[in-house]
Amino acid sequence: MKPLLQIIPRAPADCGGVGDYAQLLGLRLRELRGIESTFISAAPVGAAQTVDGFSILSPLRSLDKIIDPGPDLLLHFVNYGYDPRGVPIWLPSLLRRLRKVAGGNLVTVFHELYASGSWRQSAFWLHPVQKQIARAIARLSASCIVSNENQRAQLLGLAPEANVRVQPVPSNFGEPSFSTTDLAQRDPHRWVICGGTALVARSLNSFLQNRIVIPPSVTPHELVVVGGAESAEVRTALRKVQGIQTSYHPAIAASAASRILSTCAFGWLDYLHTPDVPMTTILKSTVFAAFCAHGIMSVFPHSGTSIHLGQDSLPGPYYISADAQSLPPLSERVSTAHLIHEWYRRNASSQQLAETIVNALGWPALTHDES
Repeated sequence: MKPLLQIIPRAPADCGGVGDYAQLLGLRLRELRGIESTFISAAPVGAAQTVDGFSILSPLRSLDKIIDPGPDLLLHFVNYGYDPRGVPIWLPSLLRRLRKVAGGNLVTVFHELYASGSWRQSAFWLHPVQKQIARAIARLSASCIVSNENQRAQLLGLAPEANVRVQPVPSNFGEPSFSTTDLAQRDPHRWVICGGTALVARSLNSFLQNRIVIPPSVTPHELVVVGGAESAEVRTALRKVQGIQTSYHPAIAASAASRILSTCAFGWLDYLHTPDVPMTTILKSTVFAAFCAHGIMSVFPHSGTSIHLGQDSLPGPYYISADAQSLPPLSERVSTAHLIHEWYRRNASSQQLAETIVNALGWPALTHDES
């Protein structure tokens, strides 16, 4: 098996969701195949840095001169990670050199493609160049990985000849196993909000606006807020909440977050800013992945279309707003939560991610014993 070089914007501990994703993938490839990834950081890191036993080399722009022939390349692409204005025009030519020196395959995980915005924002003026860069990288790649069908359509619109695979992001808060008995023991009145600082604040705001229309059978008696940095805004909002027991856990370790999520029945998630964002985009959310991995039913502040991979449909989506709602009867909560949990294990787990990457790189498929 060839060695694998994972190209990332910064060292895993410093680049948030992309770093967590790359590190989790490295751990799963090590566990399943004994493959040791080496991380290549675009940003400089200190000498001889390691994380979880993985070596980290930097800076990316000079490594084509020292890399030995043989390894395959896995690029984690998020344009603003490689350039403050989202236009790393140097990256395609560097990838050509790296691919030539290494001699292996190049596979790209597109965490983002390009940005957009109003004419007052730089993204409005720069997104044509961002599209050109994404197109060039897609054409250089033997295979491209995106998290959802909306991204797949966007990428194929840029590079129709690209080989694009859909692989939802995995949970970065653990992937425990649950039986229907485990799920039945949860209090249906215990809700959770989870995510980064901005997502937690936005979700909490819309939850408080809509809580009065939540059906009595699942009316929140407890609300647990998990993740993000310490926020005075969140603490102030929670102090004003009446009739619900609340707790707040910012800057929490993944293992501790997993223990909390394992006790919750419903999760409120205001990830999709506006109703016109395609619902399938939620498959790029690590919070949604974490809810699914823990058998939590995600509830949104507006409706959306169903989510499926091939013929495998995910229950829902479920939403509650002042105008309408779609929660199933309480009698179906446990069976629905179990279906969500099993859908995650089949389609979005870190093992599924590892298998997708193995296949994209052209390595032999995992055997039954390995998985």
